[in-house]
Amino acid sequence: MSLRLIADNVEKSYNGKQILRGCSCDLPVVGSIYALMGPNGCGKSTFLRICALLELQDSGAVRFFSGERELPQDLALRRRITLVLPKVGVFNTTVLRNAAYGLEIRGIRGAAARKKALEALAFVGLEQLKDQHALTLSSGETQRLGLARALAVDPEILFLDEPTASVDQENTGIIEGIIGRLKEEHGRTVIITTHDRDQAERVADRILVIHGGNILLSS
Repeated sequence: MSLRLIADNVEKSYNGKQILRGCSCDLPVVGSIYALMGPNGCGKSTFLRICALLELQDSGAVRFFSGERELPQDLALRRRITLVLPKVGVFNTTVLRNAAYGLEIRGIRGAAARKKALEALAFVGLEQLKDQHALTLSSGETQRLGLARALAVDPEILFLDEPTASVDQENTGIIEGIIGRLKEEHGRTVIITTHDRDQAERVADRILVIHGGNILLSS
């Protein structure tokens, strides 16, 4: 059964400066795309990291449900969600081995890992570059490789932090298309941060705006 995410009164401060002030949201529609908007420094990335269970909030709660059952925040849950950062790190090896990394640390190797990694590379349009050294990719291709690495482990909720930051127009269009296909073809829930209103309206079913440390429903 697919995951549902609820954030309840999440607060976070750094060095005495409060960034998030009682942020709450309920993302009830599984298999939807949500865009979290706001200017730089408003707390978008912080909130995303907290929801992805990579950073602890000071107070409040982030809860995941399968049906009506709340799930423990253990390794099993963490392996059902994935965050892709705006600047993807790549390893000093081939595109294919980079795409397979998440599978390998989950104990999936050999032919099974290769098959899943190739499928993920094909989904993002990089299968023909599988044997190329990852460090030679363009910034847009590198970002798509980061998506492939995340998709290879088949997450149910995919968090994308500024997925087209510093990416050219062609790759921006490709990445936006990938996000749409994740919903249409695979029923995945995708939560992206962006400061681009036009992009949010192109890709998202619902837009959330962080203003004054709080989340407001825009559309």
